[in-house]
Formats: sequence, C-alpha cells, structure tokens
Amino acid sequence: CKDVVNPNMSRRVVNPRIILLDCPLEYKKGESQTNLEFTKDMDFEQALRMEEAYIQQMCKDIIKMKPTVVCTEKGVSDYAQHFLIKAGISVLRRLRKMDNNRIARAVGATIINDPSDLKEEYVGKNCGLFEIRKIGDEFFTYFDQCKEPKACTILLRGAGKDVLNEIERNLQDAMHVARQLHMDPRVLPGGGATEMAVAQALIRKAKTIKTTQQRPFEALAAAFEVIPRTLMENCGCKIIRVMTELRAKHAEGKEPYWGVNGNTGEIEDMRALAVLQPISVKMQTLKTAIESSCMLLRIDDIVSGLTNKQQ
Repeated sequence: CKDVVNPNMSRRVVNPRIILLDCPLEYKKGESQTNLEFTKDMDFEQALRMEEAYIQQMCKDIIKMKPTVVCTEKGVSDYAQHFLIKAGISVLRRLRKMDNNRIARAVGATIINDPSDLKEEYVGKNCGLFEIRKIGDEFFTYFDQCKEPKACTILLRGAGKDVLNEIERNLQDAMHVARQLHMDPRVLPGGGATEMAVAQALIRKAKTIKTTQQRPFEALAAAFEVIPRTLMENCGCKIIRVMTELRAKHAEGKEPYWGVNGNTGEIEDMRALAVLQPISVKMQTLKTAIESSCMLLRIDDIVSGLTNKQQ
C-alpha cells in the first residue's frame, strides 16, 4: 500500500508515462564516514548549493523524458518534490524491490540506477490508468488496463485476519496446481484410484516372484491401499464392502480410473466426477514416501547391526 509523497501530486493519471528508479532522489550520502572541512563563512552555503545543484540536475534528467509517474526504491527529498510537482509528476517512494520488478513487467518499463542514463525506450507506456484508491484506512496504488502485462496483483479481502490467511493459502495452493499443470499437463485420477491401480500392479508382479523377494512388493501394495481405505473411513461407509468392490474393479486391470467418491462413499469413475490431480505431484509424493522408508530401514540396520554374540 503506497500513496504519493505529496498531496499536491495527482492520484489519477490516464495513459501515464512511467519511470522506475532504484536510486534516491536526494543528495547521496557517503557509504562510510564522510568529513567536510569548512574554512570560510561561505563554505557551508556552497556545500548546500552543491547539494541543490545535484538534486536539480537529477530532476532535469527525469523531467526531460516527460514522465507523469516516477517510482523509486529509495527516498525523495523535499527539494526534488518541489521540481517534480511543478512538472506535474506523481512520485512513489521506497517501493520494495519485488514490487518494482513486477511494475516493470506490467508496464513495460526498465529500472534505471542513474537518471542521467534515461532513454525513451526505458519509459513504461503500456499502462492505461494509474490510480491511487483508498480501501479502509489504507491507500493502494493501481496500474490498470496494461497492454500485455507479464505480472499482476490479486487483491484479497476478508472479514478477519484468520479468514484472509485461509483464503491466501487456498489461492496459493491453486496457483501451484496451475503452475504444475502448465509445466506438465498430464493428470491422474484421484479418489484413491491411482494408489489402488499401483497396488494391484505390485500384487500381480509379486505373484511372478517365487522367492522371499516378493515380500517388499506385497508390503508396498498394502501401503498404497491405505489411501483409499482412509478416504472410506472419512466418508463413514462400510470399509470392507467398498474396499472389496474397488479391488474387484482394479483386479482385472481394465478399470484403473475407479476410486472413492468422497461425498457418497461409493466407488465411481473419477473421470466422470472430474477428480484429477497433476502427475508431477503424485510422482514426487511417491518418491518421497519410498525414499523415507528406505532411510528408516537403513537407520534400523545400523542400530541393530550387531551379531547376537556381540549383543
């Protein structure tokens, strides 16, 4: 939330010309200890005039580009405000670096470190409306009607802080799902259908192994069946009956899309219910679970790695 630095500046500009800076519009202070030695009466006034000339030159470099809005990540002195107000320029100061980058992507501007380096192509001209609106007790700056913006802001409003935090978490989850689908558009059926299909495939694989090596396959298959069983418990349905029906559907390998309907507790085709999830999320979940199990087994082996005699 930002407001213009001076109330005499315009809070609404149509088709603004926007300049973005990451330097202060005030006299640059020394990075370390700075000493000035005055030997004459006029030395102090001369130092002040040098500061004013420095600020005035910066303002001239900005004004010659004919901007209507200037945003900077640093401060703006009163002397600089005087020249910018006379030129009809609205100024926002002390923007966060992240916000400045987003404004640049939205309005097509380039962030400049020194006003003397300004060129016409660095000025943002893709914004249709610059406006500052008051919502509650806060002022918010809007860059609206942008042409082909590469960044945007979603404003969330809620009755209380807890409600607002919950809305933000839900929105963040939805944005992450959309990002994953954009990166990898493949999806899998939900409702425990994927886990049950993998479990049945592991059971079929275990039956082809005659040695004790089939035990890990059977254990992993039983672990996968926990997900659909948990969904059934949450629904309050008859777990044994529904689980048997789901196993029968998947046993033949022809109905891998059947899972548990979370509302009714019955087994249904997840494609018909449009209950789908990104494949990248599911793959990462399975990899993490299996790697965690292997790590725990390794730890147990190390702890109990003594022979009976040594124990």
